[in-house]
Amino acid sequence: MSFTEEAESWRSKAHLGGARLPVLVGVTAIAALVLVFAGKALFDAASADAFVVEREGQEQAEGAQAEGEGEGAGEARTVVVHVGGAVAEPGVRELAEGSRVQDAVEASGGFAEGAASDALNLARVLADGEQVVVPTLEEVAGSQDGGSSTTEAGSSPGAASGGKVNINRASVAELDELPGVGPSTAEKIVADREANGPFSTIEDLKRVSGIGDKKYEDLADLVCVG
Repeated sequence: MSFTEEAESWRSKAHLGGARLPVLVGVTAIAALVLVFAGKALFDAASADAFVVEREGQEQAEGAQAEGEGEGAGEARTVVVHVGGAVAEPGVRELAEGSRVQDAVEASGGFAEGAASDALNLARVLADGEQVVVPTLEEVAGSQDGGSSTTEAGSSPGAASGGKVNINRASVAELDELPGVGPSTAEKIVADREANGPFSTIEDLKRVSGIGDKKYEDLADLVCVG
């Protein structure tokens, strides 16, 4: 091969190589762009999935919290009261918070025969742990006339020999006349014996709310059972 022919051959190869180089560069650039866009798409998709999962977790947590609050709000509060006196079924009653005296009486079977229903404020809201005592018409009448009601023999129903007061028979008015015993304690004594039966001994007075050792000592020589 002559020098001229060899030179032409090298020029031809150089020309072809120069033509391929831009093509290769372009293909490489396009491939790089494709990879970049594909990576960005994958990243966006992963971020979206993570956001959805996180949002669902938040919604579930909020739903559980709301459900717990709803259950707490739905729990009904109650009060416990002792109903005694002239009712059909004396005893301890559990009622909804906000209940009134009328509700306590109805829960105890209603008024008994001879009950002085007007002596109570039936619309009063009950407090937890309190005692509701329904007096009889006889007890109210005795209280209004100063306890002057007497038996056929001319003595008070609760009077006993020696001038002592029979705590198993005395009315609220008669018990109220004892020293240190006001209307409230007198009503509790009557309610206790009606709910739990007659007092066996005078010491049973200590089971009545409001009568402690000191008050019992003051009453011991003034009362009796029978």
